[in-house]
Amino acid sequence: MPDIATVSNPASAQITLDNLLDTPEGKKVLTCVQCGVCAGTCPYGDVMDYPPRRIIGMLRAGMLEQVFTSHSLLNCVACYACLAKCPRGIRLTDVLLPLVKEQTFVRLPEVPAELQKALENTLRYGNPMGESPRKRAAWVKTAGVPVRIFAEDPRPADVLWFVECHTSYHPRGQDNSRATARILHALGVDFAILGNEEKCAGECARLVGETGLFDTLTDYNMAVFHKYRFNRIVTSGAHAYDAFRYQYPAVGFNYEVEHTTPFFARHLGQLKPRLTRKLGYAVTYHDSCCLGRHNGFYEEPRALLAAIPGVRLVEMTHNRVNTLCCGGGGGGMWLDTYYKAKGYERLSDRRIKEALATGADVLAVSCPYEISRFEDALKVMGGDGRMMVRDVTELLAEAMA
Repeated sequence: MPDIATVSNPASAQITLDNLLDTPEGKKVLTCVQCGVCAGTCPYGDVMDYPPRRIIGMLRAGMLEQVFTSHSLLNCVACYACLAKCPRGIRLTDVLLPLVKEQTFVRLPEVPAELQKALENTLRYGNPMGESPRKRAAWVKTAGVPVRIFAEDPRPADVLWFVECHTSYHPRGQDNSRATARILHALGVDFAILGNEEKCAGECARLVGETGLFDTLTDYNMAVFHKYRFNRIVTSGAHAYDAFRYQYPAVGFNYEVEHTTPFFARHLGQLKPRLTRKLGYAVTYHDSCCLGRHNGFYEEPRALLAAIPGVRLVEMTHNRVNTLCCGGGGGGMWLDTYYKAKGYERLSDRRIKEALATGADVLAVSCPYEISRFEDALKVMGGDGRMMVRDVTELLAEAMA
């Protein structure tokens, strides 16, 4: 099994189904031994007409059109489990599945309403919630520390903090943003944000098959990046991190990029003396599919949690590369109603069962989608009085007296 963090990702935006088999990654697809591990490890593999193994079989047989006309890949939440477990090291989630999902998406007789609304909102407003772009930086007024907005103060900065949508608009996401601002300020980081000029990075639109929307967002964001001078991007969004690291370089993006969790872990020596408040929580950590399986950031969030006074770490049965997906990636964030109508168990509910079984006080996460997903799942499973969901960044800020 390859170490996912050390395998370079191809410029998959330049690969199409027409030239797939002429590329190194396409040739590797044909080395599939049809073992079925991808289908077995997929969280919705049991309800897919065409799990990855069968898609490859249909590709070999020249029968992909049958795959395109199936709704099967709406069940793919881009959790990278098939990629991580493939014994041949085939990068299914990076290359083959997005190409097939793009063709499937344009053939859908009807896009599920919740997903369609999120995509329309993203095109019109730059965020899937449909909130006004003029309110994107409204949370800054409650940050408690100075947060510079490039449009108001265009001086060069070391760090462009790309806040992303949930952390700009969702009330619990804004808790993450306030905590992040406080920590960046405490570390003396020279940072600025795009404020109302920022739009969604677009990765989940791409992974659900809406590549046209992704291209539109990419072009817009790149134009905004070129307006200002900065050395690196730090983002609060796990999916934005993936987009910037793997997809945006195909259109000229050449900035260093980090997610806030490994960024803070890299500065743990400076941060640790400021963590003086004892929290006294038993904490279990949920490994984000993007940060964990796709990028190998397993120990960084745990190192941050272990540095907080009074925190005791307990692990869920499925952790690190074997983590269970929250169900929010690849468009799954806006497909819960569709899955419920099909009678499928929500992946967030499945994960919360494991979290509650640990007896922990806090479920810690590093992806903004997971806060709202898991808080809702706790209510559904009757566990909202037994456990809190907190971003690692929130816990760090709480521990700073």
